[in-house]
Amino acid sequence: MVTKEEISMAGFEIVAYAGDAKTAIINALDEARNGNYDKARKLVKSADSSLNDAHNAQTKLMSKEASGEEMETTFIMSHGQDTLMTTMLLRDEAKYFIDLYEKYNSALKELNELKNK
Repeated sequence: MVTKEEISMAGFEIVAYAGDAKTAIINALDEARNGNYDKARKLVKSADSSLNDAHNAQTKLMSKEASGEEMETTFIMSHGQDTLMTTMLLRDEAKYFIDLYEKYNSALKELNELKNK
């Protein structure tokens, strides 16, 4: 049986990695808003690495459960799962918004050039 302590420690690990990813994604959105699209995309890519680490911590427990080990969930693990899911969604949306910022600013630049002719 997997102990509550092991589950909680995995939850803390997931929260830490997902939190690092979330910070990188928020910074990426700030960079995109400021027109630094390449830097924004690099930050999202670095967030992917942290999300992979979080997912690996989650997968270890899932494998144990799949092999028949009993486990009880903890609030910390629930928080970890929630943080991971919302950060993955934020990452997906951030990719969309980075592209949108880039297209919007490009269109705005073209419009201003036409206006000034």
